[in-house]
Amino acid sequence: MELKQLTAKEFVPMVVAGAERLTSNVELINSLNVFPVPDGDTGTNMNMTFVSGAENLKSSQASHVGELAGALAKGLLMGARGNSGVILSQIFRG
Repeated sequence: MELKQLTAKEFVPMVVAGAERLTSNVELINSLNVFPVPDGDTGTNMNMTFVSGAENLKSSQASHVGELAGALAKGLLMGARGNSGVILSQIFRG
């Protein structure tokens, strides 16, 4: 199936699936965290940030994909943890 338009119906499950995939790879991402500060928490911080965004998105009453994207971006920023979380949140802010 070729998807030509992204609607709210597809957007929410897509983001939730992304959050689940990130959660399942936290330790791998943490193991890659060696520069500039090898504290091994990049995956954890990104995961906490993305889960916060996904939760905000799931609780949104919006039905338009643009409004849902805004809810995701706000949840990401408000739940951002560490530098990697802030950077991740800004990618979705645009």
